[in-house]
Amino acid sequence: MTEPTSSPSAPGRGLLYQLRLFFTALQFFTRLPIPRWVGFHADWLAHSTRYFPLVGWIVAWATALVYLLAVQFWPQPVAVLLGTAAGIWLTGAFHEDGFADLCDGLGGAVSRERALEIMRDSRLGSYGVIGLVLLMLTRLAALAALQPWQILAALGIAHPLSRWLATCLIWRMDYVREEGKSKLLAQRMSTGEFLVATVWVVVPVIGTVALGLMSWQHIAMGCGLAALAALWLAYRLQRRLGGYTGDGLGAVQQLSETVFYLGVLASLPAFLSA
Repeated sequence: MTEPTSSPSAPGRGLLYQLRLFFTALQFFTRLPIPRWVGFHADWLAHSTRYFPLVGWIVAWATALVYLLAVQFWPQPVAVLLGTAAGIWLTGAFHEDGFADLCDGLGGAVSRERALEIMRDSRLGSYGVIGLVLLMLTRLAALAALQPWQILAALGIAHPLSRWLATCLIWRMDYVREEGKSKLLAQRMSTGEFLVATVWVVVPVIGTVALGLMSWQHIAMGCGLAALAALWLAYRLQRRLGGYTGDGLGAVQQLSETVFYLGVLASLPAFLSA
C-alpha cells in the first residue's frame, strides 16, 4: 500500500508529477501494483483522469494478449471469453459493477433520491443482473464475429475510447453525490487535461489505420455509435439525477465499449450485404 505524501507537486510541473498522476490512475482503475516511491495525495487522483484512457491501453493489451494465447488452443468464442475475463479481472469488475448499479438505480426507482439510494446498495437487483448479462453477451457475440486482427484493433481503440467518453462527463457535468469513492475524481477537468486525455485516443486510432488493421470507415462507425450511446446515457443521467455518479462513469465506459464493437461489426461488408 502506498504511503500518503504530505504535499503534492504543482499541477503540470515536471515529468515526475505526470508519472505520479499516471500511476495514481493505474492504481485506482486496475488491480496492478505501483511503485512505492509514487506515494499518494488526494489531489493527484482528481488530476489523474487525464490518464484514464491510457489505462485503457493497458487493459486492452492484457485482454488482447490472453485472447492471442487462448485462440491457439480453443475456438474463437472461447478465446474471446477468456480475454474478456482477463480484462474484467484486471479492473476488478469496477466498471461492470457501475453499469449494473446504474441499471438498478434508473430501472427500479422513480425519484432521484431513491435512485441514488439503490445505486449505493451493494446488493444486485433484477435490473442490474439482466442488464449486465445482456451487455456481456452482446459484447462477446460481437467480438467473436470479428476476425482475429479485427479483434485486436477493436480492443486497442474501444478501451481508451470508452474511458475517454467517461471523462467527457467529468469535463462537462456535475458530480451529484456529497460523498463516495469517486468523489475525489469529481473535480471538473480543465480543457488542457481533457486534451491530454484525447491524445490517448487519437494515437491508437492513427496507429490502427497506419498498420492496416482497420479502415477509417469501420473506426468512424464504431466511434460514432459509441459517442451516441455515451451521449444518450449522459442525457439520462442529467435528466434523472442532475449529473453523474461513479456508477454513471462505469456505465458509460461499459456501454460505449460494447456499442463500438457493434458499430465495427455493422460496418463490415459481409454484414452490410447480408
